[in-house]
Amino acid sequence: MADMEKDAKIYLAGHTGLLGSALMRKLAEEGYANVVTRTHSELDLTRQADVEKFFAEEKPMYVFLAAARVGGIYANSTYPAEFIYENLAIQLNVIHGAWKSGVKKLLFLGTGCAYPRECPQPVKESSLMCGPIEPTNLAFGTAKIAGEIMCQSYDKQYGADFIIAVPTNLYGPGDNFDPKDSHVIPAIMRRFHEAKEQGAPSVSVWGTGNPRREFMYVDDCAEACIFLMNNYSSPELINVGTGEGCSIKELATAVKEAVGFKGELEFDTTKPDGAPLRMLDSSKLLSMGWKPKTPLKEGLERMYRWFLENPDEVRSGH
Repeated sequence: MADMEKDAKIYLAGHTGLLGSALMRKLAEEGYANVVTRTHSELDLTRQADVEKFFAEEKPMYVFLAAARVGGIYANSTYPAEFIYENLAIQLNVIHGAWKSGVKKLLFLGTGCAYPRECPQPVKESSLMCGPIEPTNLAFGTAKIAGEIMCQSYDKQYGADFIIAVPTNLYGPGDNFDPKDSHVIPAIMRRFHEAKEQGAPSVSVWGTGNPRREFMYVDDCAEACIFLMNNYSSPELINVGTGEGCSIKELATAVKEAVGFKGELEFDTTKPDGAPLRMLDSSKLLSMGWKPKTPLKEGLERMYRWFLENPDEVRSGH
C-alpha cells in the first residue's frame, strides 16, 4: 500500500470545521502541499451538479470527507430534517462524485453516535446496527450509517478504496462553545471561564462525576486519519480513539486547572449521570502501531489558549 504522494491533489471537504481545520494543520505539517478546499459559499455540497462539476474540473486524487451538518443534543432534536437531508445530500454527492471522477482513495468520517445506544462497552466496530440509535441522534446517526454503507457498497461493486473512520469525542482549537449547543468539554470550559471572570465561588457540574468517557485531542485524530489514508484499505469501519477513559470528575478537575479557576467544583447529584461508561474499542487502530500523542492536560491548555485568543471565532456549531 503506497502512501499518499506529497504533491498529490487532496480534496479536504469541511476544512473549516473542528476536525477539518485540524486536518489542514496536519496535512501542511506532514508536507502535503496540494490541498484543495472550498468554502460553503464557493461550493454547496448538497447540490449534485455543482459537486460533479467540481470533481470533473479539479480531479483530486484523494478525498477526506469531513464535511457534515453537526451539533449537540439541542440542534439534533430541534432540526432533524436539516440533519438528515444535508448529511445525506453531502455524502451522496461527494462519494459518488469521487468515484465517478476516478479518485484513488477516500476517507469518510463516521460517528460514534451511530452505534446503538445500548451495546457492550467499549464499543467494537461490529456493534453497528445491532440495536436502536439514541433517539436524539436518530437523524444524524442514520445519515452517517447511510454514508458508511455507501462507501462499503462502492467498494463491493466497483472495488473503490473508500475507508471509514469513526472518531471518539473530539475537543480542541476551533471547538463549538455555544452555551446552548456545545459538547461537554467546551461547555464546562466556558462555565469555568465565566466563573473566573465573575469571581464566582463555585461551579456546579451535573451528576456524580463518576461516569467515564473518552476524549481525543482533535489534532491527534487528524494525524490518525492521515495514518489510515496511508496504511488502511478495508471496507470495514475502524474506530479512532485513545483506548483510555476518564471520569467526568477527572475531566472537570483538569478543565478547572487549565482555566485557572480557583473556586470550588461541585457536583449536582440531583441531576442524571447518563451511561456509566461510553468508549470506543480502538484496538484495531492501536494494534497497527499508531497512538495518540496529546495528554488531556496539555490538550485542554492548548484549547483554552485558543479560546482566549479567538473571541470572535467561538463558533455557533453550524
